[in-house]
Amino acid sequence: MRLHMHLRGARGIRAMNVEHVRAWLYGYRDRLTAVQGLLDELDNRIGDGDHGTNMLRGFRAACEHLGEATSPSEVLHKVSMGLLSTVGGASGPLYATAFLRMSQAWRGMENISIKDLANGLNAALAGIQQRGGANVGDKTMVDVWAPATECMSGDPTEHGVREASRAARQAALNTRQLVARRGRASYLGERSVGTCDPGSVSSAILFECLAITLVDGMEADPWTAQVL
Repeated sequence: MRLHMHLRGARGIRAMNVEHVRAWLYGYRDRLTAVQGLLDELDNRIGDGDHGTNMLRGFRAACEHLGEATSPSEVLHKVSMGLLSTVGGASGPLYATAFLRMSQAWRGMENISIKDLANGLNAALAGIQQRGGANVGDKTMVDVWAPATECMSGDPTEHGVREASRAARQAALNTRQLVARRGRASYLGERSVGTCDPGSVSSAILFECLAITLVDGMEADPWTAQVL
């Protein structure tokens, strides 16, 4: 779902408002419907086998009340609280923390510039790392959030949003070669090599959906052939 008529100025992306943030998250919920089985399959190989199921359940519940929100910050706060109450395991608290930190970074703002978006993503990344204790290279969602956020911070333009999505995708695919050092997958040690981290894939899809919402011509790319 794109809302470019309100979003774009003569020089490209100008600012996101509450409608655009909702569109991003509704789009992600719908994308999770399509990739639930893929995420569960990845998680079955190195985890509990329910990452896709949990994420879809959480975002369906979280999106039920987004129409009540009147600001970008309130949208993300509602998502955070919804995820915290419905998604178990490590994913729920980590995603909830990410959206809560973004919500706090955007408090009082009606329109979110790409620079504001980058600042919010940086706050989210810091929250994820603080809560989960993971670093880049540990085969977690941090491996995706870090390069994607760096791309957008270094280039807070439409091009930066597009590149952040591409960086997120490549980073998720690169987790296949990493040894898991956090979470249930870490119990497998070297046997975790060869499978992409499901939390990294779901994070990359979140950045992909953000780019689809903001950038003309961006479309959802298939994941199954590259991931499995």
